[in-house]
Amino acid sequence: MTSLADLRGAAAPTPRTPRLVEAGRARPMNIGALAKRAGVSARMIRHYEEIGLIPAAARTASGYRTYGENDVRTLSFIARARGLGFSLEEIASLLDLWRDRDRASADVKAIVDRHMEEVEAKIRELRSLQRSLGDLARCCHDDDRPECPILDGLAGK
Repeated sequence: MTSLADLRGAAAPTPRTPRLVEAGRARPMNIGALAKRAGVSARMIRHYEEIGLIPAAARTASGYRTYGENDVRTLSFIARARGLGFSLEEIASLLDLWRDRDRASADVKAIVDRHMEEVEAKIRELRSLQRSLGDLARCCHDDDRPECPILDGLAGK
């Protein structure tokens, strides 16, 4: 399994020891309820735990994972960041900055600016692909003949 440390090329973050559920806390939720509230699958929640993106879940005395409101907020943050196309490594950095009340907003903006450059490069690539496909489509006679300029173009003829 790939960890964030593998993605970053650094030592793996030390996962927190699983928390034990304390009596008197707000009613914890199970992984299914968390998945539904955060809009993330239970499988992804386990994956994020495995790679150290989120801390290990609290556990009941019988070993079941339990979660709280902070976990909902963190996973919702991750889901929104993934929706914007940020990589897991970028999300880990953004989470660190989100949790750091002494952060410089310039550090956050630098991550977003780099991501914007990547998105703009992908858009340029997609526009080039669109032009190439359009050129192939315009060569087509769109009739019953077996000759196909599109297939010839793909074959390099």
